[in-house]
Amino acid sequence: MTTGDDCGTSGAARAEWRPWIFVAAVSVVVVIVNATSNILELQRAGLEFHWWEPVTWEVSSALIIVALAPLIGRAVQRWPPGRDNWIRPGLIHLALTVPFSLIHVGAIYVMRNGVYWLMQDHYGFFDDGVGLVLVYEWRKDLLSYATIAAVYWVFDYIAARRRAAPQLADDRIEIRDGGTAVFLAATDILFVEAAGNYVEFHTAAKTHLVRGTLAAWEERLSRRGFARVHRARLVNRAHVTALKPTSSGDVEIALSDGRTVGGSRRYRTALEIASA
Repeated sequence: MTTGDDCGTSGAARAEWRPWIFVAAVSVVVVIVNATSNILELQRAGLEFHWWEPVTWEVSSALIIVALAPLIGRAVQRWPPGRDNWIRPGLIHLALTVPFSLIHVGAIYVMRNGVYWLMQDHYGFFDDGVGLVLVYEWRKDLLSYATIAAVYWVFDYIAARRRAAPQLADDRIEIRDGGTAVFLAATDILFVEAAGNYVEFHTAAKTHLVRGTLAAWEERLSRRGFARVHRARLVNRAHVTALKPTSSGDVEIALSDGRTVGGSRRYRTALEIASA
């Protein structure tokens, strides 16, 4: 069973992961380039070193930066820079580079010391002084923060443009009725009803039996004007013509084609919205 337009919560989740995946992929390339460059430069300088040292430096730094990337993305969403309002967000992000750098430096110090300890070697990260190292690392972390923030901003900008763009695609709903693909306009569907492991789509002309669950279809149809009025039934608000309370507290729902379906008092709020 497929639909042509509804991405649902899984689509939103994928959209949130895309900039992080992009940052992670770029970080892998950066690690390879920087590690091999460091190895070559150390060899040319005639310095003694172990091959795992440059690899440890780059991998530890990349792991922490990639782990912190989603937090930068959240900060960009919270304080997005705009054409007419970039000074305040810019200052906020500049200030955030300080804790970002401190976390980065602290984490790589612990990770690298752990590796050097396992290799029975010494890691002199702060041999030149704590202050000098922190300033040096903050300068690099400033560029890393800005780059990651730009990536998240671009992804958010593209997503916003797509949401704002006019929907030119086919707006019909594709269902599988047996072995046949049927395309229904949402406005043609009167109500949808659970039937065991299947769901019935009722139109004025025909009923289509589709394998699936009512809960899954509710998630996709709620944005099309459908409301749950019973544990086993959704109705199209546009086709509700009248509501008639029953002695049990439930309600009879009159539809535009003359049919009447039952609604439960448990879904009174949805029923009231449907009749509005």
